[in-house]
Amino acid sequence: MFASERVRGILYQALLLTAVVGVGWFLVSNTLHNLSTRQIQVGFGFLSREAGFEIAESHVAFDPSNTYGRAFLVGLLNTLWVSALGIVAASVIGTLVGIARLSSNWLVARLASAYVEFLRNIPLLLQLFVWYGLITELLPPVREAIAFGDLAFLSQRGLRYAWPQAAPGWSAAGWAFAAAIALVFAWRTLAARHQRATGAQWPVFWPSAALLVLLPAAAWLAGGAPTGLDVPQLGGFDFQGGRSLSPEFIALLVGLSTYTAAFIAEVVRGGILSVPHGQTEAAIALGLKPGQRLRLVTMPQALRVIIPPLTSQYLNLTKNSSLAVAIGYPDLVAVANTTMNQTGQAIEAIAILMAVYLSISPAISLLMNWYAARTRLVER
Repeated sequence: MFASERVRGILYQALLLTAVVGVGWFLVSNTLHNLSTRQIQVGFGFLSREAGFEIAESHVAFDPSNTYGRAFLVGLLNTLWVSALGIVAASVIGTLVGIARLSSNWLVARLASAYVEFLRNIPLLLQLFVWYGLITELLPPVREAIAFGDLAFLSQRGLRYAWPQAAPGWSAAGWAFAAAIALVFAWRTLAARHQRATGAQWPVFWPSAALLVLLPAAAWLAGGAPTGLDVPQLGGFDFQGGRSLSPEFIALLVGLSTYTAAFIAEVVRGGILSVPHGQTEAAIALGLKPGQRLRLVTMPQALRVIIPPLTSQYLNLTKNSSLAVAIGYPDLVAVANTTMNQTGQAIEAIAILMAVYLSISPAISLLMNWYAARTRLVER
């Protein structure tokens, strides 16, 4: 019986599973015993208790009388917000730098290479300190803020800018813009299917641009065409009114974006170089311009190579956002640290952090895998 490779494989796996379960049971029971000995309560009941601390930035209403559970929600939204914007910014910067590294212009290629080698070899935490120091030390104080007309002011307190006052017209425009995005994706899908079936190209750019502009504008007009703005006004030690981006948020966003973009640039460069040169020669023979060759021939084939490592960079950016605690941005980790200090529920707070990041990472991976499946080239 033991001479069978199949039987030995099953036996070894059963022994390994038993060992893992045994070690896990020992760790859990030992932890519970130690907590009981020290009379430390375990559980998530603290989430319903009053937090008693303020959070400087929040995308939902929050005050010290709210619960710890709502505080964790605020931290989660802050983490998701800066991660989403960072992914978009890093993708744009990284793609441009990666293409620039392959430029025939000597100066452009060398500048792009210097950007990559400089940023990716300096620890991200140090870069965050540098960006935060530049913002808080080099920018003028509030009373001497750099004014962009009467609509925006840049100072050591960050960027304060005008924002439309709440009105039905703006809400309608927002929903119309979301609908326009869905219609753009639908139109692009139909155009791609038509091209695969007939070889003829439908216009994509101008219809998409028209949808994104005209549909929200029509909804705005139908909602009464509101024009009122909540304009920042200097009052006391800071501006009042409008919306603001804090120095901590700006430093974190710029640091995450520029650092991750250096790695994405190499991913894009490697993907482009993986496309056989004969494809480019064929595109030139067809009379395609450089931009058309890149968009229609090179990049669709390079995406097969680009997407897997690009997914890893998106995951790294999301996890690196936890360094926000070092410069005072109230992300999920910062809220968890404050909660642990006040309640002593360290195990529960860390468990929440682990659960959140273990949920975000597979979500990003699934989304990128879906995109890879949609964009892969099907051989005929």
